Amino acid sequence: MSLSWQTVLAIGLGGFLGAIVRAYSVHFTNRYFSIEFPLGILLVNLIGSFVIGILFAYFSHYTISTNIKAFLTTGFLGALTTYSTFAIETYLLFGTSLYLAILNISLNLIGTIVAAGSGYKLIQFFLK
Repeated sequence: MSLSWQTVLAIGLGGFLGAIVRAYSVHFTNRYFSIEFPLGILLVNLIGSFVIGILFAYFSHYTISTNIKAFLTTGFLGALTTYSTFAIETYLLFGTSLYLAILNISLNLIGTIVAAGSGYKLIQFFLK
């Protein structure tokens, strides 16, 4: 399957914006909550997972262009959520605190699944 130039552009623009939103969100979270836990990354992962749940529920009820879906999901949310950052921060936490490392893994993995499911169920409820 090949991607059209429009879809590639939509993903790129979404990724550009998602990365900027992530950088500012993490910066401000870490600035106001100065703790040894990667709270900023957790929050963008939870919010991004909740929003993707909302979008997928919406997409299941309405026909949306492939380019808009690609912009929002692969582009914006793909850049907003940060699995690679989560991975390295968890690895580094193992060096300082086994408890914080396991807490970070648990909250990110379980929390993002719950957030995605909650967003999905919320929109399913309102679209019925």
